[in-house]
Amino acid sequence: MSLDPIIQAASRMGEVKEYYFSRKLREIAQMRAEGKTILNLGIGSPDLPPSMEVIEELQAHSVMPTSHGYQGYVGIPELRSAFADWYQKWFKVSLDPNGEILPLIGSKEGIMHISMTYLEPGDEVLVPNPGYPAYRAVANLTGATIREYKLEESLGWTVDLDALAKTDLSKVKLMWVNYPNMPTGAQGQQAYYERLVKFAKEHKLLICNDNPYGFILNDEPMSLLSVPGAKDVVLELNSLSKSHNMAGWRIGMLAGAAPYLSTILRFKSNMDSGMFRPLQLAAVKALQQDGDWYTSINSIYRERRDRVYDLLNLLACTYDENQVGMFVWAKIPDHYESGFALSDAVLYQANVFITPGGIFGSQGENYIRVSLCSETAVFEEAIRKIENVKL
Repeated sequence: MSLDPIIQAASRMGEVKEYYFSRKLREIAQMRAEGKTILNLGIGSPDLPPSMEVIEELQAHSVMPTSHGYQGYVGIPELRSAFADWYQKWFKVSLDPNGEILPLIGSKEGIMHISMTYLEPGDEVLVPNPGYPAYRAVANLTGATIREYKLEESLGWTVDLDALAKTDLSKVKLMWVNYPNMPTGAQGQQAYYERLVKFAKEHKLLICNDNPYGFILNDEPMSLLSVPGAKDVVLELNSLSKSHNMAGWRIGMLAGAAPYLSTILRFKSNMDSGMFRPLQLAAVKALQQDGDWYTSINSIYRERRDRVYDLLNLLACTYDENQVGMFVWAKIPDHYESGFALSDAVLYQANVFITPGGIFGSQGENYIRVSLCSETAVFEEAIRKIENVKL
């Protein structure tokens, strides 16, 4: 049945496209409906469970009659304190739980809240290329003008700040950064963090670091807020989705100076309500886990990454073994026109889906990205499938 809508979508939707993975998952579902066995190595949704202690905490509080009412917009005090303790322990950053931490229903919503709070038509926002597509999509919704800045492999997937400073930045209000970086796996570096903070102060703009990958295959979790004076110009998003295998739980946070967070709360409080109280208490338990938790998870990811290296070697791709996070970013061989071409060849001939780097921006055109969120046996099966076809 076709339907002609009686009203048209708002003009702000004109530049907002359906998320690539949404379209690709439909195509994969259709291929599976046709009887094909498709291995999906694309999306970074953790396949491992949270700690059993966390699940038990959720169960215990869920059966209490008093647990099911509306919750406050700023999260329960226990959760804010747990986030503050977590930042102090792992990032050496001191945060006031009564003003410098704002729990979120997943950190992705924070991208929307920050952007809608500070951006409007006439403003400019600096967005990394390659980078998480949500930065661009949300900027389009605000009506702000997107200013791409290129991350360079030769600079360790950072931007040449000196060159950027020579451009007209007078209308820029916000700059998105993301370290450990997705999709490239580049680690944050203290010296670069210090330069970013100095850059923001000199040009009077706000930097937001999206930091959900800090604990995955990374021995030195870092926060941009650790730079002295960073709170003047920096916000940081974090999440339990990747670090604690709680992606579907939708528990994130925003950290920064209280005046910024109180302004953002004015927008957020009109968009949602507080998280389910048992979820918040279970998150407290997750944040209190010691280093053994991260070590155990990383031992699994490390074994999987070795198999992904084998797969990439088979495809004649090259990669940096120092990258971190739950993906492997790799450069394609010269005989493929783009990462899209290699991804399609592997999908249609071997029935294995690998993410093309071009969905993250033009700087990713000659790359692919493989997720570590599958069992080792799945990667071994993908290798066998690829070995059995001529690409």
